Amino acid sequence: MSEGAWFHCFSGIAGDMALGSLVDVGADLVEIRKLCERLPVGGWALDAEPALRGGIACTKVVVHAEETSVVRTYGHIAAMVEEARLPGRVRTRALRTFEALAVAEGRLHRRPPEQVHFHEVGALDAIIDIVGTAAALEVLDIDVLHASAVANGTGMTRAAHGVLPIPAPAVVELLRGAPTYGVDIPVELTTPTGAALLAANVASWGPMPAMEVHSVGFGAGTRELENRPNVVQVVVGRAQERTVPGQPVVQLEVNVDDATGETIAHAIARLLDAGAHDAWVTPIIMKKGRPAYTVAALCDPALVAQVSSVLTAETGSLGVRATTGERWPLARDASEVEVHGYPLRVKVSAGRVKVEHDDAARVARRTGLPLREVISLAEEAARRGHGVVNLPSGDAPADGQDDDTA
Repeated sequence: MSEGAWFHCFSGIAGDMALGSLVDVGADLVEIRKLCERLPVGGWALDAEPALRGGIACTKVVVHAEETSVVRTYGHIAAMVEEARLPGRVRTRALRTFEALAVAEGRLHRRPPEQVHFHEVGALDAIIDIVGTAAALEVLDIDVLHASAVANGTGMTRAAHGVLPIPAPAVVELLRGAPTYGVDIPVELTTPTGAALLAANVASWGPMPAMEVHSVGFGAGTRELENRPNVVQVVVGRAQERTVPGQPVVQLEVNVDDATGETIAHAIARLLDAGAHDAWVTPIIMKKGRPAYTVAALCDPALVAQVSSVLTAETGSLGVRATTGERWPLARDASEVEVHGYPLRVKVSAGRVKVEHDDAARVARRTGLPLREVISLAEEAARRGHGVVNLPSGDAPADGQDDDTA
């Protein structure tokens, strides 16, 4: 079972609050500093101090950095993270966070993410907050992140672009699809840095998941609030077995040693047409050393007769065995994006975009682009929410290269 962390954002979240909560829960500050020092930039120091917010003992982290007029681009910061040779998960989490910020700011200012100039987020303290949080998660060996609904204040705040409403437009954009709510407090409770850390790394949203709690920590916000402690809570523990009843399913199987690959491939397609949730093939060795295959299908109990009939008919098996069970599918949204005018189906779930392979292959044939590039463009369109990605004008699709219908 994996080690997980749940952020309770009842007073919002900021980058320093997230990092402070992880230090408070036990992440070694010296180890965090060592990882952040791999960044090819100096002029900063990271400290932590005990604090009290609304009667709750917590940790306040402070990044001491020289104020400069340097405005860094997303590309500049991404190059810094790549150059730092950080551990894999630290690099991935940090890059995902900066990318989420760049995409959100790009949408707001109508420019490509790589051209986005970071102002507050490009400052050294924000960079250390983000990389430091990713480093702290690694020090604690956190595999998966969860978060509660995120609180937002109200009113106005001053930023590099001028006076902005609270929640800031970037925060609203970053938390698109996440559960959020407003509270009548004239303070910026959730910052773009905090929102980006959640949007880029959280696997699920909602109440605290079932876990064996190991430790609890609190990260302090800068100011005291009148009617609530200005902290973010983090709960670290080992995931427990699911206690919520799952969706009933039946797994049907047959062993075959006298079917061709083409026959088995056709059987898989027919099983899916018959309503199976999934179907697959596993190579096995049967008695007397005969190579064979197990053909399996997962289906709803109501479709057992229908699916098992197809399974035996298409494989020629003289019988079928069944195992009952449950499954817990993650929530996902089915939508459609366009790449250079061609539609592709995509499935979007927490932290992942999956492009329909057949659609991507069809577009790759019609445009002449590599399949992996088509998939990347479709994922980009889905993440931005634009639904459309156009190729450069010189990359016109090839005509008459595909007989498939759109």
